[in-house]
Amino acid sequence: MSGRAPRRRVWRLAALVAALLLAAGAASYRWYAADIPQRFDDPVQQFKYGSTGGDRLAGIPLGIFRALPALCRDYLPGEGWESLGFLYEPGTDRPVGTSLRRTLGFERVSLNCATCHVGTYRTEAGAPPVMVPGMPANQLDLVGFARFLGNCALDERFNPWQVIQAAEEAGARYNPVERLLLQYVAVPALKEGVILARFRLRFLGQEVEAGPGRFDTFGPLKALLNWPLELLPARQRVGIVDFPSLWLQAPRQGMHLHWDGNNDSVEERNRSAGFGTGAVPALADDASLAAIAAWLRTPRNVPPPWPFPVDPARAARGAALYAGLCAGCHGASGRDFSGARVGQVEPIEAIRTDPCRLDNYTAALAEEQGNLYAAYPDKRFTHFRKTHGYANAPLDGLWLRAPYLHNGSVPTLRDLLEPAERRPAAFWRGNDLLDRDRLGFVSDMAEVEGRRFFRYETRCTGDAALCAREANPENRHDDNRCPAGRWAGNSNRGHDGPAYGTDLPASDKDALVEFLKTF
Repeated sequence: MSGRAPRRRVWRLAALVAALLLAAGAASYRWYAADIPQRFDDPVQQFKYGSTGGDRLAGIPLGIFRALPALCRDYLPGEGWESLGFLYEPGTDRPVGTSLRRTLGFERVSLNCATCHVGTYRTEAGAPPVMVPGMPANQLDLVGFARFLGNCALDERFNPWQVIQAAEEAGARYNPVERLLLQYVAVPALKEGVILARFRLRFLGQEVEAGPGRFDTFGPLKALLNWPLELLPARQRVGIVDFPSLWLQAPRQGMHLHWDGNNDSVEERNRSAGFGTGAVPALADDASLAAIAAWLRTPRNVPPPWPFPVDPARAARGAALYAGLCAGCHGASGRDFSGARVGQVEPIEAIRTDPCRLDNYTAALAEEQGNLYAAYPDKRFTHFRKTHGYANAPLDGLWLRAPYLHNGSVPTLRDLLEPAERRPAAFWRGNDLLDRDRLGFVSDMAEVEGRRFFRYETRCTGDAALCAREANPENRHDDNRCPAGRWAGNSNRGHDGPAYGTDLPASDKDALVEFLKTF
């Protein structure tokens, strides 16, 4: 009897330890497997900070996201994420356009739709910026963000020990289990994932520099589908476009969407945009995406009014000119989208704007998109098509959509009303100060208060020998195909001639601009 009692106590103790270990393991699993997105009752906040689902796998742990600008400071043009054009609201700890989700053991940050579709404007120098949901992110350098992450991941400082130290210096607090998970799983996986993305997005270094407010939207799709990008014809390698606005989406149903009009389903366009943030069917946050899409369709999703007085007499004169020249393609007003060719594709032979984005999107890519989600019939793309030109878009909130044309090559509307040869050959992008007279943003300043803007060149300027080489017949801009060369995709030609008002007297052009302020 005396020997059995100790053995019973040993077995009880062992059973208790095993139970505790099982309980701890179950708790740890629940902690690691938790999937808790941040949600908002306000639909605008959900748009700005809600998840699309890409953060389930590709999200960066919040502490690391905060730490990266300090850890790899020398790869940024200035201080913090703001130096790349990310926007912060008072009292927030991360930029607009980022979601937060607790998953895989940590709170993780990822980009969402608002990254590219929230911008700011200022009415005068020194005035605080006004943030506008649905406005193109006119200051965001998305290529610079991708380049920063790639450079940082390759840097010797991007190792578990220094990354954890930088995160804790930025305010993160980790327990021993979290530190082990970061050291042996999260940081190595993040490094590997960013390096893989850097390789896949290598085409960004072969295009003209995009600058703020622009990105190649279908190049990443080709890269993720593992297309042999280096073997593609030169005219299919450049697809840089301006970020579009996202106001008044319900009336756009059935119109040809995207700059080249390659899809006429708003719902499918939204799903395609979600794909760009990593929201593939297996990961998509359907509830959040549905809430965001519902807000985009509501009548409340409208641009703000022009913040200055409008000359009524001049605007009335401009309204008559607009009705004759523009309404058929762009709608009767900023809220009335009626017009025979609104939302229809204008042939490249007629519009004659830079053809590179058009050539970049091919019939083969449209076909592959149709097969992309073959295992998910209810989410499969069925509306993508190759087109022959660019879509005539409604002009709601036009005063906040500068620079103009699909590639953002014309700084102001007044410049767009000039023949192509008289439009600025180069200007500065990234300023959010309104140009009250010419309608756009101030574009003749290289720097303001230490913030340097991006020089956009529409064609070769300066070096005569270089320009002579770029002007060879292979690179000519007098046809309807994207040329090879350093400035491919940046041309400001087209949308000119009598049908577009570029031969009007200066006073009529000024009146037309005055009326367009009411949009």
